[in-house]
Amino acid sequence: MSSLTGIDKRYLEEVLAMGHGYVLDFSDATFDEFFKRHGVNIHGPKYQTYGSSKAKKLRAFWEQESDALVGQVLSEMLDLYQANCEINHTPIDEPILARARAIADRLVGKPPKAEPSKGVDDFLDQEFSLPKVRKLPLEAAIFPIIESRLDEARKALKVGAHLSVVVLCGSILEAILLGRAQRSPALFNRSSASPKDSAGKVKRLPEWTLAQLIDVATDVGVLKPDVQKFSHGLRDFRNYIHPYEQLASSFTPDAHTARVCFQVLKAALASVAGER
Repeated sequence: MSSLTGIDKRYLEEVLAMGHGYVLDFSDATFDEFFKRHGVNIHGPKYQTYGSSKAKKLRAFWEQESDALVGQVLSEMLDLYQANCEINHTPIDEPILARARAIADRLVGKPPKAEPSKGVDDFLDQEFSLPKVRKLPLEAAIFPIIESRLDEARKALKVGAHLSVVVLCGSILEAILLGRAQRSPALFNRSSASPKDSAGKVKRLPEWTLAQLIDVATDVGVLKPDVQKFSHGLRDFRNYIHPYEQLASSFTPDAHTARVCFQVLKAALASVAGER
């Protein structure tokens, strides 16, 4: 039995186009030929647990076979997906493909690829365009509040109200991550990073802390790892809304702090909007 999680399967089903019972552009014959190279009789009764379509047989295969075998098959299928896109001049969904390849690599025991570490200055040098707030996958009622706070944060940045920028950016980040989670509660609740109560039950979304929202949003692919890293910094700065927190840290936010926080917010908004 493979160790694929529910979230893993969602990524794989997306990249392998399994929504209507198909798998990529396989016919029954080419599907059979593909699996025979791996010593598997995919059309046999063993893999008809859920039905006879190619997608249902592949799901049964995922559940019944070892990580090593499932990982080998997935790696080759992902190569086929990429080759088909290149040959047919169709766009490759790079973020989804990268996530799917990481899943396949994990199954066959390959160490995760280390991403080059980016410092604050590197992060600040990146260009992030603020998406239109009303295109974010959030409930419409929150849009005017987010727009108002964004406008206020811009004004505060211009006049040097650094602490105000930090607090406003933190509040907007929490609102957009909670709102995104509420639009896809099943996706967020299934994450292994989702917070649990003492009984082991996933907490209600409004009870999640900003740190937990950041980590789960990254785990399910809503935020990029670099945004996760710097979002935790914004979360820490946001705590300066409490005077005694600021007193304990002996730190006063300056222009650089404010710029970093606003850049984090822009990157997070772009990620949630699906523009990164």
